[in-house]
Amino acid sequence: EEGASRIVLPGDVVFGLAAQAQNKVLRLGSGLSQDADRVVAIKAGRLNHAKSKLWVEGSQKRYIPSAEDSVIGIVIDRRAEEFLVDLNAPVLGLLPILSFEGATRKNIPNLKEGAVVYGRVVKAHRDISPALSCLDASGKGSGYGPLKEGYLFECSTGLARSLLGTPTYPVLEALGKSLAFEIAVGVNGRVWVKSDAPATTVLVSNAIINSECLSAAQQHILVQKLLQAAK
Repeated sequence: EEGASRIVLPGDVVFGLAAQAQNKVLRLGSGLSQDADRVVAIKAGRLNHAKSKLWVEGSQKRYIPSAEDSVIGIVIDRRAEEFLVDLNAPVLGLLPILSFEGATRKNIPNLKEGAVVYGRVVKAHRDISPALSCLDASGKGSGYGPLKEGYLFECSTGLARSLLGTPTYPVLEALGKSLAFEIAVGVNGRVWVKSDAPATTVLVSNAIINSECLSAAQQHILVQKLLQAAK
């Protein structure tokens, strides 16, 4: 079942979800390794299953790149053909200068050091710089690209995946009913928020940061308290 999860420890053999997949091709994400015909957990956390992908999600701050992840990166340098991007990971990401919607040799995004970009991991292998793109699989921008202005903060990778989950994460549902804002979430534990009013940006950011250990009902109460305090 998509979204089904259980807690695993390093060395645990993953049977259930892999067996359910039967003849489907499984993609292994972070925290898992294939050992002969077995899939074994290599870190502690919650085993997650979505579509054809399996991964172990802990509450760590450090991010391990995995293909098709949506991430928020910070440009730290530019080479002739690519930008070097900090992903809050053990290695830097490589973002080709032409992997933006509408980009040509004469029209390359002018990303300075410190620029924030929302991108997609195209290829990822352990200890090798992951390849990034600001295009979706069909070559469209689809919301990927530079994130201008706004406020960037960090959270655990577990909270980041919750914010991206379905149905809508309770705190985002509650905030969206009362406030207008833009948000981009990277599974690498980064969140970008932008609104017309600095006070709204601060309120949204505080609500998200403080929601991680709360139930759905508690998250709605948190948002109401923050809204009342802001009046």
